[in-house]
Amino acid sequence: MKTSTVPVLILVLLYINASTEWPTHTVCKEDNLEIYYKSCDPQQDFALSIDRCSDITTHTFNIRAAMVLRHNIKELYIKLDLIINGKIVLTYSETLCEPGHSKLIFCGKKKGEHLYYEGPVTLGIKEIPQGDYTISAKLTNEDRVVVACADFTVKNYLEY
Repeated sequence: MKTSTVPVLILVLLYINASTEWPTHTVCKEDNLEIYYKSCDPQQDFALSIDRCSDITTHTFNIRAAMVLRHNIKELYIKLDLIINGKIVLTYSETLCEPGHSKLIFCGKKKGEHLYYEGPVTLGIKEIPQGDYTISAKLTNEDRVVVACADFTVKNYLEY
């Protein structure tokens, strides 16, 4: 390797290590509806996709999601915040996994295992609220350690 390329390589490696934000991913984008997400966990990103934005307002739609677990999931809790103009206007939380009562197929998975789900999801909503807003989602385990978290940006200009 030439000595002139060594400083450039070192600068590139330093820049990569200094970056603390994950890229913004597009979940779906159609004429009047756009949904994006960015992992808010500085140590891990994950993959999520759906076929069409318009499917979300149907009773059930298909998703694909994948990640590698950094923590065990014996118990799993979700907390969702609806944020409009930088202010939390609604909070929702639910237990998804607990001993003897699991709502998800990956409850009980161990650190290092791959999570992959492809299939139907039902949100139980009839329409997506109109406007620009953020939904902050955080999954924590029994030790209150973040298993995954993301901020979803929703831009909905559909008129129902």
